[in-house]
This record gives sequence, C-alpha cells and structure tokens, in this order.
Amino acid sequence: MLLLGAGPRALLLQLAHPAIAAGVAAHSDVRSDPWRRLDGTLRSYLRLIYGPTPVVHAEVRRLHALHGRVRGTDHTGIDYDARDPGLALWVHATLVDSTLVANDRWLGPLPRERAARFYAETIPLARLFGIKEAVVPPDLDAFQAYMKAQTRPGGALRVTDEARDLASFILRPPLPGAFRHLPVPAATYAWTLWPAVGLLPPAVRTAYGLDQSAWQRAVSAWLVAGWRAWRPILPPPFREISQARAADRRVGAQ
Repeated sequence: MLLLGAGPRALLLQLAHPAIAAGVAAHSDVRSDPWRRLDGTLRSYLRLIYGPTPVVHAEVRRLHALHGRVRGTDHTGIDYDARDPGLALWVHATLVDSTLVANDRWLGPLPRERAARFYAETIPLARLFGIKEAVVPPDLDAFQAYMKAQTRPGGALRVTDEARDLASFILRPPLPGAFRHLPVPAATYAWTLWPAVGLLPPAVRTAYGLDQSAWQRAVSAWLVAGWRAWRPILPPPFREISQARAADRRVGAQ
C-alpha cells in the first residue's frame, strides 16, 4: 500500500508544486532512478517516525545539510529553496495525506478520532523538518482545509511541463536495482501504478493528463481487491514495515 499507493501519490503531489518540481529536476536523480528517490524519501521518513532518538537526530542533521544545497532558479525563472517552510510543509503534508487517503480507499475509513490522533502524532515530524509551529495546521480539520486550499483550482499547485516529464519517469520507471538492465519495457508493469493515479485529487490528475479510462479504473479496482484479499492471510513480517516492528520491540522492552 505504501510503495504502490501512498508513495507515488505523494511524489506526484509534491511535483505538482512548481518550485518543488524545479528543485527535483535540478538536484535529483528521479529521471535515471525514480525507485531510489521513492526509497530514499520513505526510508528517511520511516527513520524519523520509528527510529530511536539518536537516529532521528542524525537524520534531521542529514536532511538539513542536504536541503541547504537545494536552491536556485530554473530555466523558466521559478525560484526554489528546499528550506522554504511553505515547501517543507507541502512535502510533509503530501506524505501525511497520502497515508490517510490510501488507507481510507484501500482498507476503509479510519474512525474520526483515530484519524485525528494519527494527524496529531505527525505534528512533531513537521517540527523536525524545521517548520514553525504557527505554520503547521493544528488539528485534522485545519489540515484537511489546508489540503483542500492547496489542491483547488487557483491554489498553489500548478503542474508544469517539468512536472509532467518527471511524472512519466515515476509512473513508467525502469526496473529497480539489479533488474534495471533487463530488456523489459516499462509498459509491461507500469499498470501496477494505476491505483496510485486513481488516488490523486481529480483536478491534479487532470492537470497531469492522467485521467483514466474505464479499463484502467477496472484494472486498478482488481489490483486493490486482490491486495485486500491476500493481505489478511500474510504473516506480520510480510504485512508490516520492518521499522515499525523494530520500534514496537524496542518500546515493549522498556
């Protein structure tokens, strides 16, 4: 759910902000290795969520050093700075929102009080990114209002040609790792990412030119239904993120 749903959705939402698309295009290897970009983002976020305190502090220092180098102006005149609190908030928000949306669509809506608690527990993560408390939506209602304002027509998002080009590498990526040199066309497996496209807000999906056909929607529904069917029978090591299991063991031992 994280790799084929929430992760690609979050990346596409991030790139829908023109300043983020400009920064990623200039400073990321997403075109040559989108899996590395997704894996790096998820691993970093999981360290911050589940890591012991020394690991969290080390990851925060690494991110601040990395982001300090990501600034400039692209060829169309778009300024970007990875330390901009507004951009940092949007990146954080896409990860939080995509987790909630994928869970609601693929597993079923969380009870409101549980979703509110989940959101409240993500606020310290935003603070780790250097986002001031006054900038972070204080509760789930405020967060959802922020997301609605960002994604509505005329909001901060504007899908540029750069973003569409980057999206093509995310949605039709080369095979990962040691398999990348195999002569397998991306079209033979790119359909596994159709469910992630279906999770996008309609206006953003249209702006990318990713409106889905009836066939694509049917395949997406089949993939999600299959995932729902086999998920409950998998043993926990195959069903849960290893970082979460390690954190549970660490906390339980205290």
